[in-house]
Amino acid sequence: MKVKFTIPGEPTGKGRPRFSRQGQFVRTYTPAKTENYEALVRLAYQQQCRGVRFDDDAMIDARIMCYFAVPKSASKKKTTAMLAGKIRPTKKPDADNIVKIILDSCNQVAYRDDTQVVDCQVRKFYSIEPKVVVTFRDAWRQQDEGA
Repeated sequence: MKVKFTIPGEPTGKGRPRFSRQGQFVRTYTPAKTENYEALVRLAYQQQCRGVRFDDDAMIDARIMCYFAVPKSASKKKTTAMLAGKIRPTKKPDADNIVKIILDSCNQVAYRDDTQVVDCQVRKFYSIEPKVVVTFRDAWRQQDEGA
C-alpha cells in the first residue's frame, strides 16, 4: 500500500513544549503554532487519502519532501540555482523537527503510532510554491521489490 499527500505552505517544525506556572503547579502545553500545523497535516491527509489507514502491525517507510519559498532577497542568478536544486535550504526548521511534527500528526489517522515507521527520508529544496509532500508506503513490500 502507498499513500501520498501534500501539505500546502511553508514547512514547519515541531515546537518545544512550553511551561507556565499557576500557583504551586507548573502547566505544560503545546505552542499554538504547532497545534495548528498538526491539524493542517491531519486535514490534508484525511482529504487527500480518504481515510486510508495502515494495519496496526504494518512497517512503514516515510518519505518527506520539503519545499521552501525562495527568499525575496535572492538575486536572479541565485534564484535559478535554488530552483535547480544546486543551492538547498540549510535553514530552520531542522529536518528532525519536520519529521516529528508530520509523524506525530498522523498518529491514529494514517497508522496506530509513529513507532511503526521503520524507514524515513527527509529532503529539503527551494520552490516557487512552498509545501511538504509526504509519501507513506509499506516497508515490507518495498523490501520484497528490491527498492
